[in-house]
Amino acid sequence: MRDTKSIFFKYFVICSAVILISFLCLGAVLLLVSSQYFTGEKKDLLLKNVRQSAIETQASMEQHRESWALDIIDSLQTHSMTVNADFFVTDENGDVYALYDTLPAKLDQIPQDALDDFGINGDYAFTDLDGFLDEQYHVAGIQFVYNNETYYVFASASKTSQDNYVWSIMEIFAISMMVAYVIVIVLVYVTTVNLTSPIKEMAKIAKKIGQGDFDERVPQYDITEYRELGNAFNDMAVSIKNYDIMRSSFVANVSHELRTPMTSIGGFVDGLLDGTIPKGEQKKYLRIVSSEVHRLTRLVRSMLNLAKIESGSMPLKKEYFSILEPIVDTLETFTSRLEEKKIEIKGLDADRIIVYADNDMIHQVIYNLLENAIKFVNDGGTIEFGFRHTGAFVEISIKNTGEGLDEDDLPLVFDRFYKTDESRGKDASGVGLGLNIVKSIIKIHDGTIMVRSIKHEFTEFVFTLPANPPAE
Repeated sequence: MRDTKSIFFKYFVICSAVILISFLCLGAVLLLVSSQYFTGEKKDLLLKNVRQSAIETQASMEQHRESWALDIIDSLQTHSMTVNADFFVTDENGDVYALYDTLPAKLDQIPQDALDDFGINGDYAFTDLDGFLDEQYHVAGIQFVYNNETYYVFASASKTSQDNYVWSIMEIFAISMMVAYVIVIVLVYVTTVNLTSPIKEMAKIAKKIGQGDFDERVPQYDITEYRELGNAFNDMAVSIKNYDIMRSSFVANVSHELRTPMTSIGGFVDGLLDGTIPKGEQKKYLRIVSSEVHRLTRLVRSMLNLAKIESGSMPLKKEYFSILEPIVDTLETFTSRLEEKKIEIKGLDADRIIVYADNDMIHQVIYNLLENAIKFVNDGGTIEFGFRHTGAFVEISIKNTGEGLDEDDLPLVFDRFYKTDESRGKDASGVGLGLNIVKSIIKIHDGTIMVRSIKHEFTEFVFTLPANPPAE
């Protein structure tokens, strides 16, 4: 049994019902219009012939004073056959003088009240002439005067013949409607199948993607809406596949980053417990264990911060402050390393640059970028800061001389756990999340960040922060 909740069923039923109702309304309109049309035609025809018959009757009265009633029968017969109606002549009292009909008259006299409805110009009514006729007829009547006496000529036509004609038309319409309805229903069925089949196909593909087959794609459809939906669906599938790859990579990287220090810690602790490590070297290895514990702590803290930032659960406390403040504070933190590598700092003689952001988070951005710059700057090299306004934002750049980055590394530096080969050699304690956290923080401030580098010359990170709150 067809699912009554399916789009196919609902669309097919609605279209079928609309078409059927349309046909029925069309039939009703046709019935009404044809009935009114034939009534109007009958009225005009009866009035025309009754007026002509009155003229002929009056002429016959003048020519045949005594036998005019018999003489007029032929004329009435002609008119009767012309319009398929019954003709008769009465005097002012309603007495019938001449009659050519098949009328089932109940009386031989028309009531006076019925006569009063017809004047000298001719009138039409749908009436039984106050009981003179056995049912309602189309009646046209005209009054005329001869020899100071009033006479009436009437023509009456049964409604049955008109009804039969109208119903014959309706019967033809009904047959035509049924044939057309069957054809249209078949077309609607085929159209409905064609319209719903892409949805079913996309549902099957979605099910496969849900089962882990991320290489499934929706084909290109001819219908614009389905093509746009299919493109969006394929884009979603690509995103899900990339997300799955990132998730797998994330899990693998986290597992690796956790396993390495934990293996070291476990090995050294076991060595201390079983006496493999001499007492004279125990402090050395305890320092290594402490270093690995701190590395694990940094990794867990970085992942928690990143998760909070990306989920929006870390609220922003935006305020106005000078961007030079977190830069100067962070440089003081790295004083010993700066002196050790004899690094020259440039660009801090700029005017006071105000930004509107979360001070603590921007401290973390500056810390991570400066730590990265100090790690890769060459001995005796330079770290240079740059500031400029770009519309509603402030652009900050941190540039360090040194080896720079390979062109292949540039698109990847902000990925989680990504480390260049050089980075792995220079800082084994890093967890590869610093730049990813920087990117996330800048993003939630509606800013942008980019990196550019020339191998063996420099590396420069450029990011933007809002200078003022966003306009409402």
